[in-house]
Amino acid sequence: LPTEAEWEFAARGGLEQALFPWGDDLTPGGRHMCNIWQGDFPNVNTTEDGHFGTAPVSSFEPNGYGLYNVSGNVWEWCSDWFSRRHHVGGPRVDPKGPANGESKIAKGGSYLCHESYCNRYRPAARTASTPDSSAGHMGFRLVMDVG
Repeated sequence: LPTEAEWEFAARGGLEQALFPWGDDLTPGGRHMCNIWQGDFPNVNTTEDGHFGTAPVSSFEPNGYGLYNVSGNVWEWCSDWFSRRHHVGGPRVDPKGPANGESKIAKGGSYLCHESYCNRYRPAARTASTPDSSAGHMGFRLVMDVG
């Protein structure tokens, strides 16, 4: 699994200051760029993005690094333990999470995220879950060191 820093770097796709992996507008030109809840949450998902649950990998455009579905679709596990303050006073480049904890970090948001309550489909957003938890909107992305 990637560290939180690795995940966020990859998810940004080269857009360091952008709100989303594709820019600052959630739906540029009315186009859906990720699989999230549309409609009245939690009552009606209008599926304007074409998906009621998880979406196939290539359903939306890849980010600048060619990665698909880094926002929305499923929360993605990271290898770091969760801490609310681990970035405070730490290194700004490739920070490491705490050595231990009760919960692991998940990034990217899921198809159940809606802007009225979640808004966690931004690369900087995060949540915490215990390592033994599971759900249909949780997943993972494998990484490997190169060079």
